[in-house]
Amino acid sequence: MSVDTETGYEIVSPAPDAALPTAPCSVVWSHGHAYVLEGFRARWVGVDDRGRPQAFSGADLQRRGWTRTRCR
Repeated sequence: MSVDTETGYEIVSPAPDAALPTAPCSVVWSHGHAYVLEGFRARWVGVDDRGRPQAFSGADLQRRGWTRTRCR
């Protein structure tokens, strides 16, 4: 477990072998932000601290760290 120095949120990843959800409209949390799986493009979309849209691949989210619940 580590803490993101920009947001102060804990970065908690499931077990290393845990896979991201694959159902469209699934939600995961990373760095204090929610990301939703766009089914037709297989990418995770959300917004940054300033409300600008962000999109990540599943591999990007695995590297960043993610969890199914929001942590503080």
